[in-house]
Amino acid sequence: MNIKEIQQLIKFVAKSGVQEVKIESKDLKISVKTAAHTEKPIVYTEPPVISHLPIDSSASSDQGVKESFQDDNLITIKAPIIGTFYRKPSPDKANFIENGDVISEGSVLCVIEAMKLFNEIESEYSGKIVKILVDDASPVEFDQPLFLVDPS
Repeated sequence: MNIKEIQQLIKFVAKSGVQEVKIESKDLKISVKTAAHTEKPIVYTEPPVISHLPIDSSASSDQGVKESFQDDNLITIKAPIIGTFYRKPSPDKANFIENGDVISEGSVLCVIEAMKLFNEIESEYSGKIVKILVDDASPVEFDQPLFLVDPS
């Protein structure tokens, strides 16, 4: 199994509502467990991050960023898996992207760590990063908005 197939398995398990899936073969053993009910409050950490969004946008001196938030054609890039969001490949490296960076399809945007696997999240779009919606080292849920991209 390659990393893409493992990511698809994790997505499937997250969507299906199944609590645990185990796959064993001669060379590979994988166990995927969904978050227990005790972990669900992680979802409630999202509103403070989002409530921080207006503070950042109003404090920004870049008028183009302010205007683009009102633009209806922004693309939201969402988390494809549950895990911990990291903006850097490792603590001593630079962030993959910053607000205002121009990205192309296939650009690595972040890493999401799930079950000790670090999954590089690549962009499916080209455009300009308008806003990074999640703080570094924060837990993210499946389908949680991570980035706003202006495709023009």
